Amino acid sequence: MPVAIRAYRSSDLEAVYDICVRTGDAGQDARGKYSSDRLLGDIWAAPYVILEPEHAHVLDDGTGRAVGYIIGTADTAKFVERYRAEWLPATAERLADGDPRDEIMLELHRHPERMLRPELADYPAHLHIDLMPEWQGRGQGRGLMAAFLDGLRAAGVPRVHLGMAPSNTGAYTFYRRLGFRDLPVEDDGALYLGRDTSPL
Repeated sequence: MPVAIRAYRSSDLEAVYDICVRTGDAGQDARGKYSSDRLLGDIWAAPYVILEPEHAHVLDDGTGRAVGYIIGTADTAKFVERYRAEWLPATAERLADGDPRDEIMLELHRHPERMLRPELADYPAHLHIDLMPEWQGRGQGRGLMAAFLDGLRAAGVPRVHLGMAPSNTGAYTFYRRLGFRDLPVEDDGALYLGRDTSPL
């Protein structure tokens, strides 16, 4: 089978966790940084593919294995409600207080309302995109973004935003090339960009 961008399948979940941790430190490998290598996926990836799989796409290396993904939500406010009502209870046992290395991430997890920024109200959707390092720079990120924007547009969503680590300069260049522009958001340590959902 050729390399392809396809819809997420439940059998991709473990690969999604793996991709998330291998790119989870401002684009670099975060394995060993926290008490569990699944922690980042539990916060930044799994809730999206479980709660809103219709907006999840993966890059398939041709063997059925996901080596990249784009995930997100069409409606951040509704996603936050579901995160609190469904995802927090579902993960309560495994994401209990414990290792001090995890505390910053667990604080983010426990407060999904952090995603609701008044400056982003006109950009109701948001996304996360990650590719394994060996698959970066091959045009596949653009393909994933195109698939995600197509889905948002079909759902009637006008604009989308993302947050990123300012130190990830490669990602910033990539987003700007795809038409994302800086959004004026009060500094919380992240850089925010947005664009409309018109085709790439």
